[in-house]
Amino acid sequence: MIRLARTLAAWNTEAFRQTLKQEIEQLDAWQLPLQQGLARGSHALAGRREAVLIGATDLGDRLRVKAGIFYASVIAGCSCADDPTPVGDENEYCIVQLDIAKDTAETTIQLLAE
Repeated sequence: MIRLARTLAAWNTEAFRQTLKQEIEQLDAWQLPLQQGLARGSHALAGRREAVLIGATDLGDRLRVKAGIFYASVIAGCSCADDPTPVGDENEYCIVQLDIAKDTAETTIQLLAE
């Protein structure tokens, strides 16, 4: 279960954007739909991620947040000597929607189409 309690507490303050960014970036990679958002690689990397707030709306019982996530992927190959697969990270970007319940801070995250 994902809870973004610090982000919820920062709602309507100047700290909201930075708090949201930090909490998203501290989530484990498997908690985000990074694999489903791949456009260039075949495997999302768990390492570096950068979140960017796109927008946020108060829906009464929850906050709905739209955020962009920059991350990296690789094109997995067999690593054979004649494998034409390029070596190195691919830059990726996806947009997610986070719904944060105001009473519990429980958060659902889903991938949005660009």
